[in-house]
Formats: sequence, C-alpha cells, structure tokens
Amino acid sequence: MTANLEKTTTIGNRSVYHELVRYATLAASSHNTQCWQFKLADRQISILPDLTRRCPAVDPDNHHLYASLGCATENLLIAAKTHGLEGTVGLQTKGDAVTAIHVHLAECTLVHSLLFDAIAERQSARSIYDGQPLKNEDLELLKRAGTGDGVSLILLTEKQALEAVLGYITKGNTTQVNDPAFVKELKSWIRFTLTEAVKKGDGLFSRSTGNPAVPHWLGSLLFDFAFSAKSENKKIAKQVHSSAGIAIFVSDKNDPAHWIESGRCYQRFALQAETLDIRTAFLNQPVEVAALRPQLASYLGIGERRPDLVVRFGHGPKMPRSLRRPVEAVIA
Repeated sequence: MTANLEKTTTIGNRSVYHELVRYATLAASSHNTQCWQFKLADRQISILPDLTRRCPAVDPDNHHLYASLGCATENLLIAAKTHGLEGTVGLQTKGDAVTAIHVHLAECTLVHSLLFDAIAERQSARSIYDGQPLKNEDLELLKRAGTGDGVSLILLTEKQALEAVLGYITKGNTTQVNDPAFVKELKSWIRFTLTEAVKKGDGLFSRSTGNPAVPHWLGSLLFDFAFSAKSENKKIAKQVHSSAGIAIFVSDKNDPAHWIESGRCYQRFALQAETLDIRTAFLNQPVEVAALRPQLASYLGIGERRPDLVVRFGHGPKMPRSLRRPVEAVIA
C-alpha cells in the first residue's frame, strides 16, 4: 500500500494526499476540537472519528462530531477537484455508528473554484456584523449551496422570526451556562494565550471569541468571574441583532449519515458566503439542548425532522483565527 502511495502520478502522490488532508482540517468543528483522523490508501482517503476529542457535555450523541466529519469531507472533495481528482463518498457503518467516511479518488479534469479559494479564508466570525440585509441573489446562492441529499436549509431574515429564534438561543444558552459540566468542558478548550494556542493547535483561541489574550491563570480567573448567562445572552442578542439573517440546517432523518450530510451542506454554505464577503458564526444552543430541539422544530414547522445547525450570517469584520494541528498529527 505504501509503495502505491509513492507513485509520481497525481492519483498516488503522497504529497498531494497530505495537501488534501490539510485543506480538510480547515473545516469547522465544535469548540475547534478537530475530532478527526485520516487514513491514506491507494486512490482513497478515509476520514475517521477521533472519539478522544468528543465533547460529551455539549454533544452527548456525537451529532456535532459527525457534522464536523462532514465539513472536513466537503473541504477534501472541493480541494481534490483543484488537484485533478474526483472524489466519491462511501460510509462504513457498524450498528448505528459511522466508523469511517471513505473518499475514493479518480483522476479528472482539474477544476479550480471560488469555493476552493474560500477554504483558507472561512472562519466562524463571532464579531458584530453591520445589520444590513443581503441581496436576494446572494440569499439564493447561499440557499443552493446549503441544500443537500436529505438536508434542507431554512433562511430567516424577517425581524420577527429572528427575535423568535433568539429566544430559543438564549434559553439554550442559559441552560448550558448553568450546567457545570458544560462550563468545565468549554473552559478546557479555551486557549487563553497565543503561545498556548500555537502549542496545542486546537481549541478556541481567546481572541477569536472577542476576548483579549492574557496569561492562562488570569484568563481562567476572568472566565470564572465574568462567564454568566446574563452576560452571554446580552452578547448573543447583539450578535443576532447585527446579523442579516439566521440559517437553520434541517435533516430528514435523525442519524449519523444525515448529520454528516448536514455538515457538508454547512461547509458549502460557509464557503459560498466567504466568496460573497459574508461572515458566518454558529449559535447552536437550541439544537444542543435536547429539550429545546422539538420546540424549535415546532416553531419552524418541520415536523419530526431534526434541526441540526443554527448559523447567523451577514457582512462584518473577520476575527483572529483559531489554529489547526499539523497534518502529521491527524494521519492515522
């Protein structure tokens, strides 16, 4: 197998495979846990869940973990086309779990796309946006990009709808902030200094969340003192009120295969947004709190389908980036 990877053709060039993995790791993941591993084979790159990086408090059913794998898959497929490779996706399952996503690669005509250019630029920008509405043609492009096989996208732009969803977000946020296990888990993924962020290469760099970079001991104390439902809800309200709209991704079925597809749809949506100079950021609290999901679903009128991801969008400034681990650290 290793010998095949050392071929000089594109299909078997190890350096090309490593480059595709690098682009895949630039995808979104909950708390920037980077909960994936990659396995290289001849004509195939497999994406595997890294369960050591799961977040049981915020993501007890591994929904976000699987969605993150979908995000990485979409990046890999887009990057592959720019390297003259066409990828087809197959899922390996064991019971109800997906144990691997296999991306089979075949040579094709090189296709360079704006979505590929956006991979390195996309971020979850927790900044305040300008509050201006988007053009209808931009909304249509976002809707098209964020729709997939068994996954639909609801775009909310009317003030009344945004206020209603904000209510669910703040309820979810209050529940989470009052849960010691959630707070402990979140804090464990915050990197308070640039040195810490660079050393670990994962987690939420303090400045990317709009907070200053400070020594770890001080950041830890400030977090314990300032992190409250009241302060976070106030911040969230400002973020929503400054946004052009909220996107909600909805799965037809509540299973890992659809969660993966939802992640792929989000990633395309976010990359399409980046090509239009539109910022995006997650506000997943009402889909993370199990008791709130059916309430949000009822408001949206989607029946038994699962609301997967909640994302605000609009024009606004970028933020400092959370970092990524080196490719060598994620190849199994």
